[in-house]
Amino acid sequence: MLELRKAAKMVGTDYHIHPTDLVLERGTLNVLLGPTLSGKTSLMRLMAGLDRPTSGTVHFDGVDVTGVPVQKRNIAMVYQQFINYPSLTVYENIASPMRISGKDKAEIDREVKRAAELMKLTPYLDRTPLNLSGGQQQRTALARALVKNASLVLLDEPLANLDYKLREELREELPKIFSEAGAIFVYATTEPSEALLLGGNTATLHEGRITQFGPTIAVYRKPSNLITARTFADPPLNVIEVAKKDGVFAQGEQAMLSVPPHLQRLPDGPITLAFQPHHLSLASKGELSAPLRARTLVSEIAGSESFVHLSFGGKSWVMLEHGIQDIAPDTDVNVFLDTRHLMAFGNDGRAMAVA
Repeated sequence: MLELRKAAKMVGTDYHIHPTDLVLERGTLNVLLGPTLSGKTSLMRLMAGLDRPTSGTVHFDGVDVTGVPVQKRNIAMVYQQFINYPSLTVYENIASPMRISGKDKAEIDREVKRAAELMKLTPYLDRTPLNLSGGQQQRTALARALVKNASLVLLDEPLANLDYKLREELREELPKIFSEAGAIFVYATTEPSEALLLGGNTATLHEGRITQFGPTIAVYRKPSNLITARTFADPPLNVIEVAKKDGVFAQGEQAMLSVPPHLQRLPDGPITLAFQPHHLSLASKGELSAPLRARTLVSEIAGSESFVHLSFGGKSWVMLEHGIQDIAPDTDVNVFLDTRHLMAFGNDGRAMAVA
């Protein structure tokens, strides 16, 4: 078990990581989700022992390891900017941690070939890294982490340089491999979709703070605050400020939509409503779909999906629709909001009720 107890990292007078409490269990996959500069790498460095916390402590299996250097911990790390030994072959790069730990030749050969097969590196075992593509070099670094049999595995956006098909395969396989070994698996990403695909637990980060931690699907469906909801939305979360009164949500004196059943017990007064782009559509999805009149700003066609940017009530929204939706700008359109998935937040940004 890895435990951070009020662990913080300051540079000068600025917090890179605010005092953080976090417990990660063995055999679990844990995603750190947040935009660039939210603190993911800084938090990983504290976990690994590359940086010492300015205050607070780090514990592993109940032992305080705050001052223990990374070289004395059983840790494997892979970054987006991969690191390999340029003079060694792919085989020797992968084998290096096992040779250092004194494994016998037969075990090294077996584990290297197993990792190479998983990473699609078998044809390249005799090459040096300089004779590989960027993606192949990244896969070499991942394979080396696989064979190390580490207690803590830290992966900082490790799949960014790989092609789509291999990324999807590894997203499925990597958690299985590390969890079977009983390791604590920590994976940093900027992509909400990647967190959802990986599953496990997710910690959302914003400006050096963990805003929520729990099972990934629960954090996504029931964010405890608006910052977490925004972090877990791509395309960006749609929001609008309304007032609840007499069973309706209104903007000013204009009624916008009826309050759906799951939000009817909210007190009357100002509320921020939020919803994901795929909960807005051009066609009704049932009796709880609320019709709204919006104006198009621009349509972005991305293969089998379209992102339609809209203006409604002084707010810019995004609607995610399947298929090609080539709608001219400045067109008034009817859209339907699936109110079953509306989230409500108070003036303090905390969730009042969620779908």
